[in-house]
Amino acid sequence: MSGIFGTISKGDCADILMYGTDYHSHMGTEFGGMAVLGEDFQRQIHNITNSQFKSKFYEDSKRMSGNKGIGVISDSNEQPIYLNSKFGPFCIVTSGLIENSDALAREMLERGVSFSEMSNGSINVTELIAKLINQGKDIVDGIEKMFDAIEGSCSLLLLNNEGIYAARDRFGYTPLVVGKRDDAWAVTSETSAFPNNSFDTVKELAPGEVVLVDDKGMVSRRPGGDTNQICSFLWIYTGFPASSYEGVNTETVRERCGRERQRYRGRPGLGHTGLGARARAGIRHGVGQAFPAAPREIYPRLRQELYPSVAGDQGPDSDHEAHTDQGYNRGQQDSRV
Repeated sequence: MSGIFGTISKGDCADILMYGTDYHSHMGTEFGGMAVLGEDFQRQIHNITNSQFKSKFYEDSKRMSGNKGIGVISDSNEQPIYLNSKFGPFCIVTSGLIENSDALAREMLERGVSFSEMSNGSINVTELIAKLINQGKDIVDGIEKMFDAIEGSCSLLLLNNEGIYAARDRFGYTPLVVGKRDDAWAVTSETSAFPNNSFDTVKELAPGEVVLVDDKGMVSRRPGGDTNQICSFLWIYTGFPASSYEGVNTETVRERCGRERQRYRGRPGLGHTGLGARARAGIRHGVGQAFPAAPREIYPRLRQELYPSVAGDQGPDSDHEAHTDQGYNRGQQDSRV
């Protein structure tokens, strides 16, 4: 799972973009990337396996100039990808897991589609997503066709001359949240990227929803659906403690996990660690870490077996209420904000 961030501002956006993307550093350990659009596209990608994102991109951000951009902390693929498409040039970043990427790539190669990017000896999945989108009659139709073709999930940000297209995967596995401040708009995977950059949450995209953010605001291009299978490990492990998903704060859920751990301490395989006692005492005890290689299929099983009532725990021993973002607006948005 990768972390993605995009912003469009009245002035140069590179500083906002760098700091907003840096707040996703816990979401991936392989590559970082930024793309800014001014008079033309400017794109930088660095390996961050042995260094911090900010140290790699600080000088780059000073050289980039433009009022809109996208960034990514990637767990596997080099991003952003640039494509000079039939819709015009665009850059794209993605977050998700495509189970049938090899089959889709073989099928496209047989039809004469070429791939130029390679990641770890395989076709770059973000380039694959870009070329699937390019098969549509327009960008939104292309995103629809991409959703139809893939097995798995893909949330994305696509930067072009119109602005930033943000699309959340159909099943809602990976979140996308829109925020604004007086001089800028932003889209993020992690709401923890907003407060220190002075953004207020405006809307959490529904599963499958597509919006366009430009210098005039946000407009929905495709309404979202009702199916929501958000990855519960965002709360349990991979998400940042200060972030909220579906209006529920990560640290609150981890404190509930501590209580569940305390309650199930006699169960085989669950040793007592004192987390429950610490949670009951109001002591914060959990931090998020990124293990991108962990197979996604184990997440729901672990949650069901170990923490059967975590997400819905509102019992009398709850020490904290869920923290919700101000201005939280879940669901469809059919008019410009």
